[in-house]
Amino acid sequence: MDVSLWIWFLLLGGIIAMLLVDLFLHRDAHVIGVREAAWWSALWVSIGLAVGGAIWWFYGSEFGMQYFAGYVIEKSLAVDNVFVWAVIFSYFAVPRAYQHRVLFYGVLGALIFRAIFIAAGSWLIASFAWILYIFGAFLIATGIKMLMQRNEHIDPSKSRTLRLFRRFIPTTDEYEGQKFLTRRNGVLMATPLLAVVVVVEVTDIIFAVDSIPAIFAVTQEPFLVFASNALAILGLRAMYFLLADLMHRFVYLKIGLSLVLVWVGIKMIVSHAIFKIPTAISLGIVIAIIAASVVASLLATRGADEPDKLDEKDTSHA
Repeated sequence: MDVSLWIWFLLLGGIIAMLLVDLFLHRDAHVIGVREAAWWSALWVSIGLAVGGAIWWFYGSEFGMQYFAGYVIEKSLAVDNVFVWAVIFSYFAVPRAYQHRVLFYGVLGALIFRAIFIAAGSWLIASFAWILYIFGAFLIATGIKMLMQRNEHIDPSKSRTLRLFRRFIPTTDEYEGQKFLTRRNGVLMATPLLAVVVVVEVTDIIFAVDSIPAIFAVTQEPFLVFASNALAILGLRAMYFLLADLMHRFVYLKIGLSLVLVWVGIKMIVSHAIFKIPTAISLGIVIAIIAASVVASLLATRGADEPDKLDEKDTSHA
């Protein structure tokens, strides 16, 4: 796939412009309701589909399907990330009005780190083709581990990142609006909101370790890997506000996500060692797995009451 430099600049410029517009429109702290989140989600998905349509039109159906396969995989895995964010926000008792600001910087950092991971992954694949076997085995092992631990949830109180942050950075006990830093008796201190950003950022990086190899399973084109990943990530904030209160309904989602990871791992190994599995088949299987897990979850929890809150955690920030 021959992508000119100006196409890269166009993509990066579009992403930066969208981030700036999002930041400007949400510069004042306010609670994002379901209607607003649904509108933003529809906008981000439309942009992602439009980019995929442009790739399909200018570069052909094969590259178009590779982009959409990567987009669907990243979007699906991101739902699990949304649940983790909800747990983190609950633990820190982050006011809903401040959550978008945290997620904005979390997603911004995720884009930067994922770009680095994609560049490193592309170099490894180009230099050592056998690394695809390792990536594939890693995805299969990760999928099996996720399946076996599907009922376990993250506990922010045990986070090594949080312990290190509190050990080396003086932190206030209370939030001060949307500020990340404040001064107390002439001493510059972090607010709990900065600690939340750091924890969210680290979890995003951990999720990238799974999602980036998964996208390399459907395409090794750096442009497609980055474009599908970035466009899927940009809509995560809106997805969080749309789905956070419904996460208790997706009881079979982790089973679906684990099967997706196992499948793309198998595809990566088989396509490299034996025969190339068509992208259309791979995309169809991923969509079928996710759709089945979502439908089964909604049917199984039909009529379920929304929990008042996530599991209560110690909210001390000392």
